[in-house]
Amino acid sequence: MRVAIVGGTGPFGRALARRLQAAGDDVVLGSRDRARAVAAAAELGVEGAVNEESVRGVELVVLATNAAAMLETARALPLASPVLSVASELRSDESLSLAERLADVVAVPVVAGLHSLAAGKLSGEPPDEDAFVCGDDADAKGKALEVAEKLVRGRAVDAGPLRSARGLEAMTGVLVAINRRYKIHAGLRVTGLR
Repeated sequence: MRVAIVGGTGPFGRALARRLQAAGDDVVLGSRDRARAVAAAAELGVEGAVNEESVRGVELVVLATNAAAMLETARALPLASPVLSVASELRSDESLSLAERLADVVAVPVVAGLHSLAAGKLSGEPPDEDAFVCGDDADAKGKALEVAEKLVRGRAVDAGPLRSARGLEAMTGVLVAINRRYKIHAGLRVTGLR
């Protein structure tokens, strides 16, 4: 699959690019700064481009920017492919998830997921946990689940419609609190799935 990672020069974007490239995907690393994208991409053995160019001709766009910049970044992109939102706002008064707000500003299908996966976990061996994806468009969700499956030793789990992003994004804050409190790197597994 050809995947663009917008905001790909940050820790999560780099780790995701490394994992997807190792799985055989064709990855384009996007950044606001061309030189930074090209340098990071060269280190990882993938293609680098400015964000607006990175999304052309791909099957899935992963928005790996920080939460505060995600909506503004998405508005500036010439999107023609489904978008996977991986960002979470740890403190928000919004009633809609960040992914739901993204769906209101772009004209392509939006799915959300990978919120429980930390960059540090993706940088090493695949974590022994599940990866969750939600969305309303079956084709877009299928592509995101295919990506998720390549990232973990557990399962890629269909977490339902896009409104489930509210729970997935909130779970990020719960995991951060647990990790800080117990000085661990907790993840999530769903029991009872076959």
